[in-house]
Amino acid sequence: MLELLVISGKGGTGKTSVTASFAALAGGAVLADADVDAADLHLVTAPEVLKTETFLGGHVARIDPDKCTGCGECLARCQFDAITENFTVKRFGCEGCGVCVHFCPAGAIAFPRREAGRWFESNTRFGPMVHARLGIAEENSGMLVSLVRRRARELARDRRIPLILTDGPPGVGCPVIASITGVSAALIVTEPTLSGKHDMERVARLLAHFKVPGYLCVNKHDINPGECQAIEELARSLGIEALGRIPHDPDVTRAMVQGKTLVEYKKNGAAAAAAGIWEALTGRMAKWKHVAPAPARFLGNV
Repeated sequence: MLELLVISGKGGTGKTSVTASFAALAGGAVLADADVDAADLHLVTAPEVLKTETFLGGHVARIDPDKCTGCGECLARCQFDAITENFTVKRFGCEGCGVCVHFCPAGAIAFPRREAGRWFESNTRFGPMVHARLGIAEENSGMLVSLVRRRARELARDRRIPLILTDGPPGVGCPVIASITGVSAALIVTEPTLSGKHDMERVARLLAHFKVPGYLCVNKHDINPGECQAIEELARSLGIEALGRIPHDPDVTRAMVQGKTLVEYKKNGAAAAAAGIWEALTGRMAKWKHVAPAPARFLGNV
């Protein structure tokens, strides 16, 4: 199987709209929304959720009032001010370091993993989809990204679907690294601005580090033609092939309002440009590496 990752280096460039359009054009693929901190691919794919699972993140301290002697050892040692004077733990203050657990002389502090979000398996009109929702102020999103991708590979293997389309997270941090490792290729969707150029360069260098073939799409290219050209030239110097440009088009928003992908809503303008980029990508797939299949046994939150 092959896995195409659509990334941006920054938020708001239109990568989800592009991914959704590719899903409509692919004629059958497994979809994975790896932007677990702010997932939105479901807004245009209208998934029918078939399975919901809890995602366990980091640990959180819990003080048992029946065992607590009030010695104050935990209060004195907590570096995050997560323990109150009444010896209760602030849910969003605890960083899960475990210092209080280690030094509690009464053994009154439990240290379970906490529910940090949920992940879902769904059916869409384009094929199966794996997506997730991270809880408020929760961390370990890189771990959840890995879980989503692993389950998508398992579905692709079991259903003999040769392509996975992954909507990646913005930026270059842990969730992005978790989404890049092991993919067949990546498409960077950027915009013709100074911040778009800067963040495109960062994510392009990240692709080079992991030896992942990279391609470029400049969205809303016509709002700043000069910057668009500068971005494409920079990309080529970094080994990133520019595959096409998408014009600014109000129909992108109109399509989203109706819960449709751009290529379902119309055939010209931005939709035609997106279709052209997809055609260019399919012409290069023969050169991509195949990704490793998922483990025979899905390990869930391990």
